[in-house]
Amino acid sequence: MTDYFEFYDLPESFQLDEATLKQKYYAFSREFHPDFHATAPAERQQEILHLATQNTNAYRTLSDPDQRMAYILGRHNLLEEGKQEIPSDFLMEVMELNEQLMEPDPNVVASVENEVNAIAATLDAGIEPVLIGYPGLPPDVRPQALQQVRTYYLKRRYLLRIRESLAKFATRS
Repeated sequence: MTDYFEFYDLPESFQLDEATLKQKYYAFSREFHPDFHATAPAERQQEILHLATQNTNAYRTLSDPDQRMAYILGRHNLLEEGKQEIPSDFLMEVMELNEQLMEPDPNVVASVENEVNAIAATLDAGIEPVLIGYPGLPPDVRPQALQQVRTYYLKRRYLLRIRESLAKFATRS
């Protein structure tokens, strides 16, 4: 798998400078545009097409914070199926919220939405220092930080499912 951070000559980071990322993407888009290599040998045209595709994929992945987080965790083999332990207290809390959504009461739905937003805000506030400080961490401390980010990421995915249920309820009422 291509290292998108290396491709753009950027440090692995959960929080990238969006302007720098965009600048590198546009520079490569011009450099690897197939039209500029139309007279090149077929082999070189294939290489350019590959680089243009890689540029697009790298930018799509790194420009989206959620995809970037999943990409980093995946690079460190932390999103393997079946190895996604979530703290049981969080699972119980989420299960209770899901059960409350089985009652089509608008007051209950509003309460669940408020609770989900509060949980999400707490999660975001708790992980922010880890995301900001990650690039400066010594290599021996990074695995612990990555585990924290992994837990955060998986919890957010559970909350996303509840938000999807809330959206479905909103369209029904």
